[in-house]
Amino acid sequence: MYINRMLLSASLVVVALILQVTILARLQLPGAVPDLLLLIVLGLALVYGHTAGALVGFVAGLLADIAPPADHAVGRYALVLCLIGYAAGLTKPEGGQHRSATVPMLVVASAAIGSTLLYAGVGALVGDTAARGAGLRGLLITATLYDLLLAPFVVPVVMSLARRSEKDRLAAEPGGGSASGGDRAAYGWLTSGAGVSSSAGGLLGKGRTPRGGKSAGVGSSRGSLMGRSARNKAGKIKGVKRL
Repeated sequence: MYINRMLLSASLVVVALILQVTILARLQLPGAVPDLLLLIVLGLALVYGHTAGALVGFVAGLLADIAPPADHAVGRYALVLCLIGYAAGLTKPEGGQHRSATVPMLVVASAAIGSTLLYAGVGALVGDTAARGAGLRGLLITATLYDLLLAPFVVPVVMSLARRSEKDRLAAEPGGGSASGGDRAAYGWLTSGAGVSSSAGGLLGKGRTPRGGKSAGVGSSRGSLMGRSARNKAGKIKGVKRL
């Protein structure tokens, strides 16, 4: 049922991870590195919801933890992206689509700040103080700036692909119209039987059913013939007596 979601999410995460490791990580930009993987998770979570966002975030973070040249504990970024994907999925409206780009951009800015703080906090818990040495304030500013600059080129495309996969999945499923047509076909004999019974009842009320009509007609004709023959016999007997 969710094969389209799985295929799209896996392909986007793999492509984003390859671009993250081979291109973005080697740009030597000041401060943080543009997080393409985070934007992919956010785009999918905004369409699929909090549950799928958490799952995609966990898998994407786990792949980033084990992909070289990772120098941190395995599961650290998986936890961060899992929480970020879950929180971003909670902003999905009931209609399934955001009316403007304001909410997604706010989600991107909040996710950039939140992921940096969570990554630094988890690192502090496990004894990794690299974020403190690099300057946490500078990382927050540059991470938010880079992600906001990259988001208009990534998040709308990811959301559009996710919505298209959702439409394809709904179109592949059997619709409610076919089921109702099947119910009508399945119960057609009941309606036809009811029509026959109603027509039969109407004909019976009018005395026009084939069998009932014939029996009534034959009975009436036989009654009239018997009456005529009895009257003829009576007339003959009376005439004989008169003679």
